Amino acid sequence: MDKASLTEKFALIHEHWRPKVVAELNGQELKLVKFAGTFPWHHHEREDELFLVWRGEMVIEFRDRRVVLGPGEFCAVPRGVEHRTMADAEAEVLIFEPAATRNTGNVVDGTFTASNGVAV
Repeated sequence: MDKASLTEKFALIHEHWRPKVVAELNGQELKLVKFAGTFPWHHHEREDELFLVWRGEMVIEFRDRRVVLGPGEFCAVPRGVEHRTMADAEAEVLIFEPAATRNTGNVVDGTFTASNGVAV
């Protein structure tokens, strides 16, 4: 029940596309991740996920549209909806989703699939 600093937690992350758990509550995890470049298309069968930008700008691309998010903006992606994320320059993003959600959803990718439960 100690306080934490997003700035300090993001400073501990030195790789892109590898979410790190910073809090757990009610079967959910709050993860921090740095984005740069383009992530693969994927969907999550059973999990909704919410992206909230802390620093920078990111895009969530759907098959029929793009959503651009800046600092303080968020977007919830419903389960089953195919999407991919991208950022031209590094973006720092909070992700809220059920515990043990694979970051690449229905796709296993040697470059992008991250281990679950890694904390900072």
